[in-house]
Amino acid sequence: MKIVLNGEPREVCAEILSDLLVECGFSGRVATAVNEGFVPAGLRIAHKLADGDRVEVVAPMQGG
Repeated sequence: MKIVLNGEPREVCAEILSDLLVECGFSGRVATAVNEGFVPAGLRIAHKLADGDRVEVVAPMQGG
């Protein structure tokens, strides 16, 4: 499936958002959005991806 991940076109195998995070090596606390809509952590396991989806994954920054 072809998606856009953090602005970069990408070919992935995952069909579920939680699986995509694992496939792409994201760990720890992250925020996720699909097609500009926020997806809470608890709903990622049920969020099906579609060809062409735009996925943003953001990790919180530390410091000040």
